Amino acid sequence: MVRVCREHVSLQEARKIILEAVREAGFPRIDRIPTQEGLGFVLAEDVLSRRNVPHYAASAVDGYALLAAETGGATPATVVRLPQDRFLWMNTGSPLPDWCDAVVMVEDTSLAENGDLLLSKALPPGANVRPVGEDVMKGQILARWGERVDPPLAALLLGAGVEEIPVYRRPKCLFLPTGDEICPIREWVATEEGPRGKVPETNSALLKGIFQEWGLDLEIHSVLPDAADLIREKLKEATQTYDLVLIGAGTAKGKRDHTAEVISAEGEILFRWVRMKPGRPALFGRVKDALVFGIPGFPMSAAVAAWSLVAPAVFSMSGIPVGEMETDALLRRSLGAFESLRCEMMLPHSSPPGMEEWLRVKAAELIGKKTFWILSSGASTMWSMHEADGFALLPAETAECPKGTGVTVWFRQPVPWSRRALFQGSDDPAFTRIVTPVRKKGADLAIRPVGSLGGLAALARGEGHLAACHLLDGKTGRYNDAFIEEFANGEPWVRVLLYYREQGFLVAKGNPRELSGIVDLVEKEIRIVNRQPGAGTRVLLDWFLQEAGLERSRVAGYTTQAMTHLDAASRVASGVVDAALGIRAAADAFSLDFVTMAWEPFELVIPEKHLEHPGVKAVLESIRDPEWRRQVEAAGGYRWPD
Repeated sequence: MVRVCREHVSLQEARKIILEAVREAGFPRIDRIPTQEGLGFVLAEDVLSRRNVPHYAASAVDGYALLAAETGGATPATVVRLPQDRFLWMNTGSPLPDWCDAVVMVEDTSLAENGDLLLSKALPPGANVRPVGEDVMKGQILARWGERVDPPLAALLLGAGVEEIPVYRRPKCLFLPTGDEICPIREWVATEEGPRGKVPETNSALLKGIFQEWGLDLEIHSVLPDAADLIREKLKEATQTYDLVLIGAGTAKGKRDHTAEVISAEGEILFRWVRMKPGRPALFGRVKDALVFGIPGFPMSAAVAAWSLVAPAVFSMSGIPVGEMETDALLRRSLGAFESLRCEMMLPHSSPPGMEEWLRVKAAELIGKKTFWILSSGASTMWSMHEADGFALLPAETAECPKGTGVTVWFRQPVPWSRRALFQGSDDPAFTRIVTPVRKKGADLAIRPVGSLGGLAALARGEGHLAACHLLDGKTGRYNDAFIEEFANGEPWVRVLLYYREQGFLVAKGNPRELSGIVDLVEKEIRIVNRQPGAGTRVLLDWFLQEAGLERSRVAGYTTQAMTHLDAASRVASGVVDAALGIRAAADAFSLDFVTMAWEPFELVIPEKHLEHPGVKAVLESIRDPEWRRQVEAAGGYRWPD
């Protein structure tokens, strides 16, 4: 019977379809394998002991074997003497002689000059003796169906004489990466920048690593071009050998997206499109008894498709009873989460209605509450996947999440809650390097670049432990004073002048537009990218424009925003804009030319109440770290205070 392909399914509907397909394909399947090779496998049956452990009466201590009846009346005050033929030395684990029924600890004895044993303690029969079957008795159930074989169980089974165990066979899995634009990693790393118009084939490493965390192997095929006939041929071959096949990319409905087409030609598609962001284009089908997933090409989409959809399939195929798992338990297992905790959102968030949304989150403890903020959400962004402490999945019925909303977060690594300081403030590439010396001191620092004003506002709201700013007061020509006084609102805040930074215009190599000053932005119609409102660099640009008597509206690109200096520099380097105001270090990072405009003080700001926080103390110690200071000097465009 040909089934109708379901479209735009929920995650729950998708899992139901997947688990039904697993059963129909005859999974899980049972193998008998050597016990020593069974680590990580799931038992398909109860396993019984084949022998007693121990299989002989054994001494439990170092001492002397003897008859308990002959020790009667022995005390430290009334020592009992045994002749040499009435006792025998025992090491721990030695077999007990048939004529003995107890072992006295060597500490409770001494030897007379003639070799007789002097006893200071009476013993009952069986004292310090491990009887036959004390640990395990023959025929006893050692492990039950559904249990995973771990090192202690493997050792127990072998000790009980179990040479082979019945386990659920692990599925044989293959990944077929596809795409004309996909560049194999060897070619990618062989060039300094990578071939133009190509993207690296990183999903193989990503998915293989996820499978390894699950205790499974994923074989990787070479990259296939966007050719439907070739992909179909490789899929047909793969489904004759493998139990599960993942096809990378080609899951959308573009002219070069062939995954749905080739699966339909060889088998059937059971669902297409999942109400999940990212990962929406994922699809699933069967070719004979092989299960086939279409995995979206963007890294985050590929990861969540694996965690949400592929995991239930391979777990169930491996004998893990997924159908009985709650979503929290399933995702905790598929994510390899260290723990799951209920945390509060630091900022309000709008989620697409009717879609389950994956969030990459970073967390810190503020005023006794575990709080998180959302990292960049692009499906193609790999940095935020690595930087995230954990992940959250918002339900489909979620639309608006006010600040303080409680959300379950699956943490893939432990968060040093009491030792992590949260920095919110001005973006600075050199300051981000201080995290390593902070960690070497046993603390941690989370950095959230929100601009100078944003950082001071966060401190005022109690949403950070320290900030940094470089805010020019156009009325007085002084930096930071008025702004800090306003936001501190009478609270004692400590200021630390970290360094001076060289600010200027980042321009293409050779300065082709011959930008030399602020008036050139208007007179030469130079396109810029600005920084976000509240950034000290944007405040500086506004001051330059004001001093030159220029309207902001006359500057092309004034309303276009970049969140960091490096973001702005990358746009200049790619030719999207002609110039951007920023720091010299960003220009040097992208081999751009630089037109100096000012040197600005970059100050750390710390509420006095946070000075004893382990993370803050580590930051203040680390700003004197010689290696970090060498890195700052090497970056260029920084000057230490006198």
